[in-house]
Amino acid sequence: MSDQHSVHHAFETIAIHAGNTADPLTGAVVPPIYQVSTYKQDGVGGLRGGYEYSRSGNPTRTALEENLAALEGGRRGLAFASGLAAEDCLLRALLSPGDHVVIPNDAYGGTFRLFAKVVSRWGVEWSVADTSDPAAVRAAVTPRTKVIWVETPSNPLLGITDIAAVADVARTAGARLVVDNTFASPYLQQPLALGADVVVHSMTKYMGGHSDVVGGALIANSDEIGEELAYHQNAMGAVCGPFDAWLVLRGIKTLSVRMDRHSENATRIAEMLTSHPKVTKVLYPGLPDHPGHEIAAKQMRSFGGMVSFQVTGGEEAAVEVCNRTELFTLGESLGGVESLVEHPGRMTHASVAGSALEVPGDLVRLSVGIESGDDLLADLRRALG
Repeated sequence: MSDQHSVHHAFETIAIHAGNTADPLTGAVVPPIYQVSTYKQDGVGGLRGGYEYSRSGNPTRTALEENLAALEGGRRGLAFASGLAAEDCLLRALLSPGDHVVIPNDAYGGTFRLFAKVVSRWGVEWSVADTSDPAAVRAAVTPRTKVIWVETPSNPLLGITDIAAVADVARTAGARLVVDNTFASPYLQQPLALGADVVVHSMTKYMGGHSDVVGGALIANSDEIGEELAYHQNAMGAVCGPFDAWLVLRGIKTLSVRMDRHSENATRIAEMLTSHPKVTKVLYPGLPDHPGHEIAAKQMRSFGGMVSFQVTGGEEAAVEVCNRTELFTLGESLGGVESLVEHPGRMTHASVAGSALEVPGDLVRLSVGIESGDDLLADLRRALG
C-alpha cells in the first residue's frame, strides 16, 4: 500500500482513494483509461514512468493494482483477464512438477477443473480435504505439499474455514496458504491479516459488482511472492485490459455500501427460507445453526450475499424453482447488483459431477442483489409455490 494511503484506516476511504490519484496533466479525479499498447521511450531503455508495453504495465491497471493491495492489506496486487487466469498464474508461479496441493471438498467448479484437467497434466498432484476441519487439512498434507487452497465462504455450499487455524497448518507444513476471497470481498474479510500468503479474487463478482466486466486478482503478503507472480504475469500475458481495470476501479468505490445491502437482503431471505415448508436445508453462515457461524462471525464483518438451499422434490423441483423466479435472473456468475439464481449441479458445478466435489441435485444457489428485500422475498415465495 502506498504511503499516501497507509494512514487511512477506514475501508471506505481506502476503496475510494487508493490508486486513484488525480491525473497530473488535467487534474481529472478519475484515473484515465490508457487504451494504449506501447509508450514513447526517452532514449533506448529510458522508460517514462516505467512503462514500455501494456502487457508489462499500464497506468490504468497500475491504479487498480495499487487499490487491490491497499484493500487487502497486501504488499503487491496484480490484475488479470479473469479469475481463472489469476489462479493459473499463481499455480505456475508457486508449483513445480511433483508438488502437491490440498484443495477444498467444495471448491468452485472452475478451480477444480483447473486442477483436475490442466495442472495435473504437468505433474502436480492434488487431494481433497474438508477445509472447515483443520485436522482434516493436516491429515491431507504430504511432504510434497506446497499449497493449501481455501475458499471461505465456499462455492456453492457456503462452507466456512478458520483461516488462522489453517494458516498454522500451512506454516507447520512449509506450504503457502491461498484463500479465494471472492464470496466475501475484502470489505467483509481480509485473509492476509489472518495468516494467508496470497488472496485470489474473481473481480467479475463483487469487486466489479455490476455484471459488466470479467477480471481476476492476486494479492500477495510479501514482496518475494509478489515479484514471482508479477514475473509470471508478464511472461504469460493474461493481463487485465485498461477499460476492464477502469470498470473494476469504479465498482470498488461502492463496494462497502453494496456489500452491506447484499448482506442485509441475504439475511432476510435465509431467515424466510428456514421456515418455508418446501425447503429442507438453508446454507448461509449468518444463520446461528450454520456449523461455521461462530468462525464466520469472528473473521468476517458480516455474512455476505450468497445463499444456497435445498428443496423437497429433488433435482427437478430445484430446476423448476430456478425457472419460476422473475426478479432473480437465471444465470451463472454472482456478485452483481441484480439478483441471480442458478442450479449448481447443471450449471456452474457441472464439471465436478462424479467427483468428491459433486454438489446435491436438489441445491439452488442465490446471488442476492441490492433490490428491495420485500420484492425479492415475494419473488422467491412465488417460485417455491
